Amino acid sequence: MEAVSPNYVAIVVAAVAAFAFGAVYYGTLGKPWMKAARIKPEEAKMSPVLFITSFASELVMGWVLAGVIMHAGGMTVTGGIVSGFLVWLGFIATTLTVNHRYQSFGWDLTVIDGGHWLGVALIMGAIIGWWG
Repeated sequence: MEAVSPNYVAIVVAAVAAFAFGAVYYGTLGKPWMKAARIKPEEAKMSPVLFITSFASELVMGWVLAGVIMHAGGMTVTGGIVSGFLVWLGFIATTLTVNHRYQSFGWDLTVIDGGHWLGVALIMGAIIGWWG
């Protein structure tokens, strides 16, 4: 069996694209998100540590998603998108839903955050599958 390693350039590009998507997504939905998350705009603090943590997490997510796509044998755009969707549905959406229910947040926060992570998973899956 031949060892296959992920395309690390694709992972970095996918993480950058996902981070940019998140900036646009939450830039557009910032006010509804803050309301749903019960954050007062005057108390919102956007430190560099938050952005570094987000990007580092997206690198890890891209690396793991690349492994999933490779093991599923779907190193194509379609295979990447399908894998991204399944990972989102099975792990991300379910985790968000459970956490938000236990934290007594409304469904509006779950829908907003879930939409963001769906976009991230699909974008990453497409890029990693394409660049395979």
